[in-house]
Parts: sequence; C-alpha cells; structure tokens
Amino acid sequence: MSTTSDRPAVPEWLTQPHDANALVEAVWPEGAVRDDGGAIVFGGVSAAELAERFGTPLYVVDEDLVRARAREVLTAFRDAAARHGGTARVYYAGKALLTTDVVRWVTAEGLGVDVASGGELAVALAAGADPARLGLHGNNKLPSEISRAVRVGVGSIVIDSLVEIERIAAEAESQGRVQTVLIRVNSGVHAETHDFLATAHEDQKFGFALTDAEAAVARIRELPSLRFAGLHCHIGSQIFGTAGFAESAARVVELHARLREGGDVPLLNLGGGFGIAYTSKDDPTPIAELADGIVAAVARECESRGIPMPELAFEPGRTIVGRAGVTLYRVGTVKPVRVSDDLERLYVSVDGGMSDNARTALYGADYSARIASRRSDSAPALTRVVGRHCEAGDIVVSDEYLPGDVEPGDLVAVAATGAYCFSLASNYNYLTRPPVVAVSAGTARLIVRGEDENDLLARDLGVAPASRTSEESA
Repeated sequence: MSTTSDRPAVPEWLTQPHDANALVEAVWPEGAVRDDGGAIVFGGVSAAELAERFGTPLYVVDEDLVRARAREVLTAFRDAAARHGGTARVYYAGKALLTTDVVRWVTAEGLGVDVASGGELAVALAAGADPARLGLHGNNKLPSEISRAVRVGVGSIVIDSLVEIERIAAEAESQGRVQTVLIRVNSGVHAETHDFLATAHEDQKFGFALTDAEAAVARIRELPSLRFAGLHCHIGSQIFGTAGFAESAARVVELHARLREGGDVPLLNLGGGFGIAYTSKDDPTPIAELADGIVAAVARECESRGIPMPELAFEPGRTIVGRAGVTLYRVGTVKPVRVSDDLERLYVSVDGGMSDNARTALYGADYSARIASRRSDSAPALTRVVGRHCEAGDIVVSDEYLPGDVEPGDLVAVAATGAYCFSLASNYNYLTRPPVVAVSAGTARLIVRGEDENDLLARDLGVAPASRTSEESA
C-alpha cells in the first residue's frame, strides 16, 4: 500500500484558505450549506442530526443528486450522438456504489447497469433491474456466474479471454440460448492517471490486444450459441479531458471497420472513467463537453473510413455517485506533531479509517474535509485526518486545513466519498462496516444497515451461538 513518505510535507496545490469553514463548490455536494448553528446540511438534513440518528462513521448519499447526475449524463451522450445522426446508451458502473436502492435510482432515470461479479448481479436482480439492460464484466467469470447470467437473460457478457468464448458458448448451448457478447480490447492508450487505475496497457490482465481481437471475433462468429455485438474498451479511471478517449477511439474504430467486413458490429462501448473533483486542485471536464468530444472523435473516425457510426455505449460510475456522497466521522483525539523546525501538523484521529475508505492507502488519493458540526473562528491549521487502525498508512485525508480548534467530539465530514468507499470497505482490525443513509429533500433513511460485533462473530464457528448476543460479546 502507498504511504505519504514520498510526498512533500505540504503539497504545492494546497493553499491555506481564508475561511476553513468554506465548502469548495466543485468538491462538496451541490446544495450543501451550513445552517444557522454552523452544521453542514446535506440534502436538507444536518450532519448533527445524521450522526445522532445513525451514528458514525456514516456514509451519506444524496439520492436527488444521484438521480440528477444520471439524467444529466444520459442526456449528454444521447444528445451528442444525435448531433451526428447516431444513438447512445449509458450503463451505470455498479462497482462504484451498489445497493438495491442505487440500482432503482439509476434504472428509473433510464440507465442500464454494469456488474462485475455474481454478487453484483444478485444485487441488481434483487432491485428488479431488467436483465436485458445489464452487462456482465470480469476477467475470470466463474462458471456459476456465467450460467446464471445466461439463464436470467443478461443483455451482454463482455468476453475477456479465449477461454471465456468457449465457456460462454457451451453454457448458452446447454441452455438452448443465444447469448449476446462483446469483446474487451486494449487500445494501448494510457490514461493520465494512477498506474493501478489505468486499464488499457498491453501488459495487464484485462482484454485482448488489438492484434488478437480479430481471431477472437472470428471464433465467436463460428459458434451458433453466441451473437457478437461489438467491442468494449476502457482506458482508465479519474480521467480529465477527451484526448485519451479520442486517441483510443481512433484505434478501436480501425478495428471496428475491419470487423465489419466479416459481419455486423452494431455496438461500440467506450467505457467510463470520467473524473470528479476531490480537492481544489481538480478541474474535471463538464460531462456535456466530454460527451461532445468523445462522440465527435468517433464520428470523425467513422466518416474518414466511409462507415456508419455504430450505436455507442458508456459506463460512468464515479461521475454519477462520487460527489453525491460524504462520510461523517467523530473526532477522537487531536495531536500536534512537529514536522520540521517551522512546520507543525495536527493529527486528527477519527472513529473510522482505511476500513471505510481504502483509496488513500491504495492509490495515494486526496480528499477534502471540514468540521461538520459547527462553524469555527479559529485560524486554519495544517491537518492530517487519520483513522484508528494499527497502520501508519491509515490516512483518510493526507493534506488539509481545518480550524485550529478542532477537538474531540467534533464531527468531520469528508467530501466526494460516494464512489468506491462503501464498495472497498473491509473489517480490518475487526472494525464494523458503516451504514449507508440516503438523504432527499430534508429526509434521511437507512438503505444499508451498519454492522455490529455480532455480525463479525456470526461467521466464526469457534464462537458458541449464545455468546454472539451476550453482553460480553457486545
């Protein structure tokens, strides 16, 4: 896991704010404000009320913002495609944040859903999603997952290897079905992002090299139980700008054109990976601008080859739910640490950590934080928000300015945690995973309950059943 040892004591992008209470507009959820008592209000509900009702740590997701963003993204890509005489569909990338409620929100707004495991498929089906509007990903789909996907009528399975071609074909044949498939290809374009998030290198586990794709498609077309629908390409995550997408589109459209010589190729799925602002240094490209740029690049490539533009598909996740989520923590201890002769940093320890937000440890991700329970007139102090795990790298927010009077008992909110925090949560150090609460127009409701120690002990067969509910185990 990453550490902060190679980071500067104060990164160049971090500037001391005039007001450490202010919420950076592009980072915090739209509509987040402070009430008359100084508490931050999310979706019309104050942080103080949320913490009192549901405890901390607490994931908070604004349902109205998720729905609005889903509509905005779908409209942007549909309109961009229509300007070039084409069509587009959008799938929500479920790995970003998946609950049955989230599935219902995005499907009600017209999106399909991408899933990457049998468990994610189960959640989507439990939410009542139309299987025909689901896509199944994964570099090593289990036979049981393939069987279920074919049986329930999943709209498309994205093939990741030659082995999967035979497995899916055999399963579909045994069920007397014809399964629609795409193949995932690596365009060789490297997104400007963290190496662990870049997924279009040749030397990585996903997909086919462009040079190998034609043979894979030829084999699919030989099998009567498979229907080849098109290509899938995903170049990475947390991407700003359209240059990488445009270059990738040029390479993939060239392959698309060659494949058309052997049969229909109706769909081109260009994945997702659109970035959001986590801190003041981030400047994400507006979704309408992204859609225009990406679709125009595909249209140019198709026109230059004299072929019609295929139907396009996209798979955003983070850009739909990321900014709509925040995490609330309770401060436990505050400790000043002398970093150098002229620099002191406050270490603010909270009641969660890397078990509810692994991204800082995994990727060196940056976040923004504010005291959420009150307003302060104290001068800003250089701060690091850390967790309670037995790891030096258990850092939630590496670099931030909070009011210098931050103290035990304060609520701290961390912004833009709607994507990948709940999904990556663990029970490290046997901490329980937090609940998820949806806020909407002044109301709050639990959509995923938090765990307790009984949940942790329930799978341990060395524990007598009676002790799992005793006072001692609590």
